[in-house]
Amino acid sequence: MPDASRGGAVSATDERFMRAALHAARQAQARGEVPIGAVVVMDGAIAGAGCNQPIGTNDPTAHAEVVAIRDAAQRTGNYRLTGATLYVTIEPCQMCVGAMVHARIARLVFGAPEPKAGAVESTQRAHEHPTLNHRIEVAGHVLEAECRSVLQAFFRERRE
Repeated sequence: MPDASRGGAVSATDERFMRAALHAARQAQARGEVPIGAVVVMDGAIAGAGCNQPIGTNDPTAHAEVVAIRDAAQRTGNYRLTGATLYVTIEPCQMCVGAMVHARIARLVFGAPEPKAGAVESTQRAHEHPTLNHRIEVAGHVLEAECRSVLQAFFRERRE
């Protein structure tokens, strides 16, 4: 289990909601998309969910995080998701971090790091840019091995 030094305390609740994000990732995989899933949690319940779908929608912004934020905003009737936690199976890119800031996501919990495009710890700390008017608490490496395994299996299968 990740320790607090890597971005905050992690609980059994975090693991439960990360498993929901993993379920969404498997839905993406079934559609031939890169298996990344996300859920937005508000008041202890899933307010929105999404899986990666840029290929099927011809929308380069249809990352799992953005889809989940859109779903939560529609369900709540508010684009500001104040107090929400976003769970995602991989470290978000810069675009997704920007969407989280605009949606006022309070906390981000991610699974596997993304060494090429991850914008929370791997390539930069986009959520800490001094010009931002909102801060996001981050906890990482939750169910990291399982999140990484889903991605690795997908790409291994594609290479065969």
